Amino acid sequence: MAEVSLEWREFAEFSAAELYELLRFRQAVFVVEQNCAYEDLDGWDVAARHLLARRDGTLVGCLRLYRGGDRVRIGRVAVAPAARGAGLARRMMRMALAEAAGAPVAISAQTYLRRFYESLGFAAVSAEYDDAGLRHIDMALSARAE
Repeated sequence: MAEVSLEWREFAEFSAAELYELLRFRQAVFVVEQNCAYEDLDGWDVAARHLLARRDGTLVGCLRLYRGGDRVRIGRVAVAPAARGAGLARRMMRMALAEAAGAPVAISAQTYLRRFYESLGFAAVSAEYDDAGLRHIDMALSARAE
């Protein structure tokens, strides 16, 4: 199996075709696979940096990172079903945490992924709540020494 390459992109760097590919990918994971109608186009993509994971030119993972107030927010973490179980989400999150450069980091995690995020150093900072029909929990990673 081919190696997965990771690349950061600013929103303005996307061609129309690449942006369509990214949004279609997120729709396939979050809307279709998880059967969740939610507002993906929430306005944050324009200000975010996007991490794209590709295998043989095909998008197999993504996440976005943006600075909101005094912290960095990481979200829209998605991995294609065929690429799961090989550590790609962990690899992407580690790159995102390195990109955060020691700033406090916040995420809104689906509760079934709580242990995964705890293994990266996150801790729950809210009770579970419903977000578009899926259980979520707010989690935070405090500023750390680099």
